[in-house]
Amino acid sequence: MKLLYDIGLNAYQAAIALAAPFNQKARLMGQGRGQQFERLLQAFAGNEAPVVWFHCASLGEFEQGRPVMEAFREAFPKYKILLTFFSPSGYEVRKNYAGADYIFYLPLDSQRNAEMFIKIVQPELAVFVKYEFWHYYLQTLRQRSIPVLSISAIFRPDQVFFKPYGGFYRNILQNFTHIYTQNQRSLELLQNISIKQTSIAGDTRFDRVLQTAASIKSIPLVEAFSAGQQVFMIGSSWPADMEVLLPLISKYKKSIKFIIAPHEIHESGISTLVQQLGEGTVCFSQAREAEVAKYNVLVIDNIGMLSALYSYGTYAYIGGAFGKGLHNTLEAAVFGLPLFFGPKYEKFQEAKDLVQLGCAFPVTNAEELLQAFEKVHNTPGLRQSITESEKQYVQQQAGATATIMKDIERLLKPKQ
Repeated sequence: MKLLYDIGLNAYQAAIALAAPFNQKARLMGQGRGQQFERLLQAFAGNEAPVVWFHCASLGEFEQGRPVMEAFREAFPKYKILLTFFSPSGYEVRKNYAGADYIFYLPLDSQRNAEMFIKIVQPELAVFVKYEFWHYYLQTLRQRSIPVLSISAIFRPDQVFFKPYGGFYRNILQNFTHIYTQNQRSLELLQNISIKQTSIAGDTRFDRVLQTAASIKSIPLVEAFSAGQQVFMIGSSWPADMEVLLPLISKYKKSIKFIIAPHEIHESGISTLVQQLGEGTVCFSQAREAEVAKYNVLVIDNIGMLSALYSYGTYAYIGGAFGKGLHNTLEAAVFGLPLFFGPKYEKFQEAKDLVQLGCAFPVTNAEELLQAFEKVHNTPGLRQSITESEKQYVQQQAGATATIMKDIERLLKPKQ
């Protein structure tokens, strides 16, 4: 199995190189990892401060790790924080994040890369967020007696760790000093394969969205657009989501304002979307505060605003669940918005919880969406009831960061 792992990584590296001339994401990955070790050596030259290393696959995992990073910074100000990403969608958005001292792509997993990376960085603690399980990095950390934690981890029975042929991957998990799971089911799955160094901490995203909601800054143009009317927020939408949403928008855009934040911001895609939406639509970049209230639909053609935009919402549709999977529901749930999304949400515990609570409504087509929305919209008191239940749920799930930080303090305090 280890041989297959190595072959898979080599094939992946070759595929990235071949795709780079034609694919922006592959090109960014290749460029970001170019001369990586030279840049690492230069960055860490002369550093005498202790280092903690946080690793996130992408932007979503960064948002999960961020509360712990910021709590760590407050508790251990003498430490330097190294933040690494696997994907451009994380690195390119957060490469200037002020909460870390060093930000890099993670070199692809190999014995040579892992040994060189850890020799240069010399972390006293490593924290991997959610899904990252790299054999050589974790093995090298363990061999050097460097504690390594997995936080906000979630596991499902169909993963390779729990298959009869998954012994190699089960051994990877043994390298963690501790694994903090999001839920009881994940804990039980790990314990059933003899992974004992684990406990339930919960999902740090709840802490993050509460922090974000408490520090939201107003967006004057969006306030002017809303003009005191109800707002239906559409976050991280894909074309498949818009097919389901267009009939609802067409029916209600004279009485409800719609704000649409597509998942991907490309000029051609934005242009197509504006054409589909028709009269009364304006892009954020082209809108003017003095006249934006006359429009019915506002298309967000930038990134980084979504969590703040939900604060203006009355209802929210979360995209992605007609494709690879649902995007972040908690950014909207923290504001108590009734939620709507497509059918592929079963991998997301918080989405399942919100559906069970009656705060979220999965749909499979435009007709179902219209029916679900009109039930909430037209039933007296239902929206307020959903808001109260949803906010209470988010508050009850908070606290994972504090749990993890207590253990980190026990690990590192003796070294201070």
